[in-house]
Amino acid sequence: MKRLRQRPAGQPFICQERGEVSLHFGMATVQSRMRVATPDKLVLDYTRGMMAFLLLAPEPRHIVMLGLGGGSLAKYCHAHLRHTRFTALEISPEVIAMRDLFAIPPDDDRLQVLCIDGAAWLYDNPACCDVLMLDGFDADGLPPALCSQAFFDDCAAALQPGGVLVSNIWAKDSLRAVLVERLRQSFGDHVATILAEDGENTIALASKQAAMPCAAELHERARQLSAKHAVDLSSSAAKLAQALATAPKASALREPATL
Repeated sequence: MKRLRQRPAGQPFICQERGEVSLHFGMATVQSRMRVATPDKLVLDYTRGMMAFLLLAPEPRHIVMLGLGGGSLAKYCHAHLRHTRFTALEISPEVIAMRDLFAIPPDDDRLQVLCIDGAAWLYDNPACCDVLMLDGFDADGLPPALCSQAFFDDCAAALQPGGVLVSNIWAKDSLRAVLVERLRQSFGDHVATILAEDGENTIALASKQAAMPCAAELHERARQLSAKHAVDLSSSAAKLAQALATAPKASALREPATL
């Protein structure tokens, strides 16, 4: 394994091995992974899971994502959603400096990468998008600024009516439960969670002011999208239908969650 641009503890670095490039904050976890021969392919299972948002918003006009990483989701959406504008908010200039190593296309009229505090940007830009993707992590995991009830309220405010939030939740069980409950405080009953293929990441989906599709609609949308997208949306549809059938009602929540 060849490590490039090693940095002080907590700073991102790159590893190259067997035709793949990966982004790390530490060797124990992989933040992003790319196959050099197919840079637009979604290699990590959680990134494929996050594309389940297509079942709720098949043709979004504007996607905003917190956390660029190696740009896997940005590249996939840029390549496969040809009529969608994509804005990535990344707080780390060191991560953005690696975009060429991960074959992230240059900014154009459909793709923009901003070096900015994503939480602050969302607060300042209400009703800015119809899909919001949350995948922001640092060396310590999920930053506290991306875990508060106020942050999830800002996420709901950033979406257009009918918009969709999709979040990668990689955290211990207790924090995961708190975050999902906070999503329900912000989005009401329109929240569901599914597991990524390997089961280590939870993918949360929330819809603003719109009911989730029924199981039959989800499976039909997956069938229609299968020709356009190289991800297993049929599996995601089955998981999402099951999650919606068993999800607790927000009205049953007694009080806001606390860490």
